[in-house]
Amino acid sequence: MEVNTITPREPVKKWLRRDWQLYLMLLLPVIYYFLMKYMPMYGTLIAFKKFSARKGIWNSPWVGLVNFEKILSDPYFYKLIRNTLLINVYSLVFAFPASILFALLLNEMRSRRYRQVVQTVSYLPHFISTVVVCGLVTNFLRTNGGIINDLIALTGGERISFLTRPEYFRTIYIVSDIWQHLGWDAIIYIAALTGIDPQLYEAATIEGANRYQKTVHVTLPCIAPTITIMLILRVGNLMNLGYEKILLLYSGATYETADVISTFVYRRGLMTADFSYGTAVGLFQSVVSLFLVVSTNWLGKRISDTGLW
Repeated sequence: MEVNTITPREPVKKWLRRDWQLYLMLLLPVIYYFLMKYMPMYGTLIAFKKFSARKGIWNSPWVGLVNFEKILSDPYFYKLIRNTLLINVYSLVFAFPASILFALLLNEMRSRRYRQVVQTVSYLPHFISTVVVCGLVTNFLRTNGGIINDLIALTGGERISFLTRPEYFRTIYIVSDIWQHLGWDAIIYIAALTGIDPQLYEAATIEGANRYQKTVHVTLPCIAPTITIMLILRVGNLMNLGYEKILLLYSGATYETADVISTFVYRRGLMTADFSYGTAVGLFQSVVSLFLVVSTNWLGKRISDTGLW
């Protein structure tokens, strides 16, 4: 079998001629990232201008850091940061370990067919659209006719209007998120588990280790690099939270705990057409996220010598 090897001295034209199929496959993702990720960076100029749709981005008057001063002087913005961080921290504390635990439990199943069935069933909610998931949550939690309130009523309790009570919103969001993404998030850990050398388990068995000790001393150390990488990515997204699900679940009554940065940007930037302020908030959010990723990566390299770069 002939293997194509490329030396640094060969001209670029020869590389393209030899492996043009690979470069053709690479062309579509490059175009996608250029159009959807890099070109929109030009729009961040709006954050430093008093944007006028009539004048355009370039001709709108420059205001410098005025929009950022408005952000930092707005007391409501700190409430948005608090809500965004709390929901993401709760997700980090409960949803992140849940996918690891689920992968470990699947790894302990002896029946291959049963394991495959459980995996398939756990993946399915991930492919349900956010609109449908929020519709299910709304139907389950309805005050009259909802399954949860019917069960509460059967036990003699008083029906609760879950979706209009701010103290319940974060719990509803996290629980529904775990249900929807548990199996999908566990895929990468399941893949890491399949790469563990079986001889390590055999050696542990010879030493008299039980299943719990094998998990603690063999399984977890072997997948620790994968866990570290996923943790860095999670921490880097502490300031980011998708607005679709929250928009479909929250209401004016739950703004106290449900309103986050992304929903605020949607309302302020699109619904009230304050594009400059909304862009400034989004840019502030991105800069903080970059700082979190870099800091977490540095900490991961110092502790476990594992990082994104």
